[in-house]
Amino acid sequence: MISKNQVKFLKSLHQSKYRRKEQLFLAEGVKIVDEFIKSNYSIKTIYAIEEWIDNNADVFDNINEVSLKELHSISLLKTPNQVLAVVEFPEDKNIVFDEGDLILALDTIQDPGNLGTIIRIADWFGIKKIICSNETADALNPKVVQATMGALTRVNIEYTDLPSWITKLPDTTPVYGTLLDGDNMYETDLSDDGVIVVGNEGNGITPEVQKVLTHRIKIPAYGNSMMESLNVAIATSLVCAEFRR
Repeated sequence: MISKNQVKFLKSLHQSKYRRKEQLFLAEGVKIVDEFIKSNYSIKTIYAIEEWIDNNADVFDNINEVSLKELHSISLLKTPNQVLAVVEFPEDKNIVFDEGDLILALDTIQDPGNLGTIIRIADWFGIKKIICSNETADALNPKVVQATMGALTRVNIEYTDLPSWITKLPDTTPVYGTLLDGDNMYETDLSDDGVIVVGNEGNGITPEVQKVLTHRIKIPAYGNSMMESLNVAIATSLVCAEFRR
């Protein structure tokens, strides 16, 4: 049984200001909660239906049994998936560029689905560090957490003033920006390490960040395509694949 006050509290964590205030966020679904249980994140409590508890009672102590209807009342999913975890914020990151690193820098990515997918893409390509501009969507938004499919537990993320962070990099660090007027990335000698900057869904990379780029690259269109650009998550996957290739 879940009380009205508990429902109110949990639903408040759908909003960024309350997540920051409480230093807590939500993770939903069997696979995602399992990833957080196995990670270095600290879980405060879990709300789950009987089926999940029967299969997982030995993996975590503080479990509250709820009905599917009650789970629906605290979930953001159209179809709640057995379990919801209340997770403590990770420690603040101070990400630095180390020799051999390939880092993603996100400049004002606003759509939670795109951000979550990009985090998942980073994990797939072995990129463990992501720098976000302060204007980028909240990585602990439930929609972002859901879209990462657990990758959030393996990728370190820091929010900062992006132009300032880039200017503090060693002078020899290549900083690639994905721009429509860039050089064809398939004809460019890409380095094994460096920083890859991807920009806002509608406006691309901000002028302030463009000023501190060392390389401008693009994904060329082929044939008679009339598309102006690709979805930022799709573009990120193509760029990461080419760097890793």
